[in-house]
Amino acid sequence: MNSTKLLFSLVFTLVSLSVFGQQQPEQPQLQTNQVMLLPGSDSIVGGVFNGEKVNKVYGKVAFRQKETYLYADSVYQYRDRNVLEAYGNVRINNQADTVTMTGNQGTYNGTTRTARMTGNVVMKDPRMTLTTPSLDYDMNTRTAVYTEGGTIVDPENRLQSQRGSYNTATKMFTFQQDVKVFTKDYNITAENMQYNTGSKIVYFQGPTVIKGQQGDLYAEEGTYNTLTKISNFGRNAYILTPEYRLGGDKLYYDQNLGYGFAQQNVTLKSLKDNITVRGQEGRYWRERGVAKVYGNPVMETVMDNDTLYMAADTLVSREAKTPGMASLLLAYHDVRIYKKDLQGKCDSLSYNRTDSVMYMNQKPVLWNDKSQLVGDTIRMHLRNKTIDKLYLFSNAFITSEDTIQNYNQVKGRDMVASFQEGDIRRVDVNGNGESIYFALEGDTVVTGMNKAICSNMVLKFGDNKLKTISFLIQPDASFIPPHELQEDQKRLEGFSWLADLRPTKAAVLGKRPPAEAKPATAAAKTPTEGEAPAKAEKPEKNKK
Repeated sequence: MNSTKLLFSLVFTLVSLSVFGQQQPEQPQLQTNQVMLLPGSDSIVGGVFNGEKVNKVYGKVAFRQKETYLYADSVYQYRDRNVLEAYGNVRINNQADTVTMTGNQGTYNGTTRTARMTGNVVMKDPRMTLTTPSLDYDMNTRTAVYTEGGTIVDPENRLQSQRGSYNTATKMFTFQQDVKVFTKDYNITAENMQYNTGSKIVYFQGPTVIKGQQGDLYAEEGTYNTLTKISNFGRNAYILTPEYRLGGDKLYYDQNLGYGFAQQNVTLKSLKDNITVRGQEGRYWRERGVAKVYGNPVMETVMDNDTLYMAADTLVSREAKTPGMASLLLAYHDVRIYKKDLQGKCDSLSYNRTDSVMYMNQKPVLWNDKSQLVGDTIRMHLRNKTIDKLYLFSNAFITSEDTIQNYNQVKGRDMVASFQEGDIRRVDVNGNGESIYFALEGDTVVTGMNKAICSNMVLKFGDNKLKTISFLIQPDASFIPPHELQEDQKRLEGFSWLADLRPTKAAVLGKRPPAEAKPATAAAKTPTEGEAPAKAEKPEKNKK
């Protein structure tokens, strides 16, 4: 007992003896809101202190007001104010909400129906246990408030915060300042948060980080169900795994299925090779290592000190999950590529990120400065994120525009183009070679046209212009002077100049009508998507 309490007790006892002697204390009149002393106390002394009528009750003390009970070793009862001051093993039980509070000291106001507990305070209901240095409880609103730090424990979780409140009717905790939640699978930190002890759902209200063994999550608003392990996040939300960072304005994640769904301003970043994909919707399957973005998605990555952009209807990234498995980026349909020195277009594309090989399928076209490259399939080899070689398979055709808009043309069965520092340097034609090459004087006057048929050829470029053509096996060649040159002789069979299809940066970055949005309810269903379509896998067969 502290000195203040001891002094008060001595003065109270002297005053009580002088005024009342050994008479029994006056009992208060029965009122609806009056706090009543229950039988069974060891002793009771009544008196007047500082003009107030006070009862001091010792030993097995019990008071009641409606459904609220207070127990303690000793209690000062201020009868006119309807207030109790309790000391030693204080316990308040509110049967209306099955809440029990214990502590070293307590004050209960029967008029306002509020209580304050201090010293090793523990509050319990059937769902949780709260420990804190001090606690205020309002029986009218059925709300408990703490401001000196508290810890809440239930069978599934442990929560901590500097300040907080608990509504025993709604079973809702509100936490503020240095909030921490510890679950079996995650550790959560936040500044503001709510938690329902019945549903076990956490509600975020501000920047929140959820760290787990299989990845981290971040959001600035949303919910996390600690039982079902399902998250619904908003505002700058993202999932972070060793392979990916998937974010969006809205984010759904099912930890049990390892499935995430993002909407609005979606960003998918492959952390291993620094590839970023942006779009309007994204999905992630953890076990498969597959992430998918659609809704005008655009990929960007740094190549040769420049940024390469690629757009398509759908972009899929697949990580290698087993030894020998390749990491792939798949794009389909209407694939468009833009880089300052390289542009491209095709229907579907696959990029093997493990060996840096890209396949372009179904009417692929590439443009490099004034050169156009076409084939049934194009395979691109990268080295140090720079184009090293291009393979044009079947119906290969290269067209180069000269300074006066003539078209130098080479066609063949297959071709191999070699690059240096991003510029085309050499092209090898393998089989069924044909060529048309315009001879110029001073880059302004045509002096004639060379036409040749040769199985194999070698073309050499400089400053992104065709410089020479070498014929390797007995060419059938002719030179046609300008005055004999007919218009139909200027084109090889299969020629097509596709400059109007050449992607611009604006077109690749999505300056076109948005795709039709998918229904938001898809996020809550068990996912069955994520596999690449058959046509996107076709390049793997060509590779073999």
